[in-house]
Amino acid sequence: MSVEEFIMLSALQHFTFCPRQCALIHVEQVWTENAHTARGQQQHERAHGGGTEERGGMRTMRALPLVSRVHGLMGVADVVELLPDGSPRPVEYKSGRAKPRLADEVQLCAQAMCLEEMFACDISAGFIYHSASHKRREVQFTPELRHAVLDARDGIRELLRTRVLPLPAADARCELCSLKDECEPFAPRDFPRGFDPFSTRLEE
Repeated sequence: MSVEEFIMLSALQHFTFCPRQCALIHVEQVWTENAHTARGQQQHERAHGGGTEERGGMRTMRALPLVSRVHGLMGVADVVELLPDGSPRPVEYKSGRAKPRLADEVQLCAQAMCLEEMFACDISAGFIYHSASHKRREVQFTPELRHAVLDARDGIRELLRTRVLPLPAADARCELCSLKDECEPFAPRDFPRGFDPFSTRLEE
């Protein structure tokens, strides 16, 4: 498998949140900063400072490159904690509240799937750290979440193959998206018969 065939971990989060957002970023190379992305970038720059530290028998590695040849995934983990027994645990840093549709959880689970291959181990859970609340929450890597990772990967591969821009979500997710102006989710367009762009609502 060539490097071009690997799917970026960040793309999994984008696709799960909104396939159209993913296509705009990874197919059409569109990107716009807003307050949410700026805070997120600052947070990731701090987490991606690199280096390792050890405290209380636990080793913390920052900006660790990840790859899974089995699943065709690659990217960088914000933080990976090595427990005293040597097993890894991913920690993803987020600047705001949890994204809808398990987008953050899918990204974190994909990191774990890479680490399982790299460390030849099983990882049952990881953490998402929300800087706004200074709290982190545990995410269990269930079979359903692992399937969601692979479904997102396959969806992205299809986007890259067809290069067809999906229809907009046109729901409350759009208010969280930095690409709202470029996407124009509520602009008049010819929707398929029976499609109601206002029928979906943001999941809590």
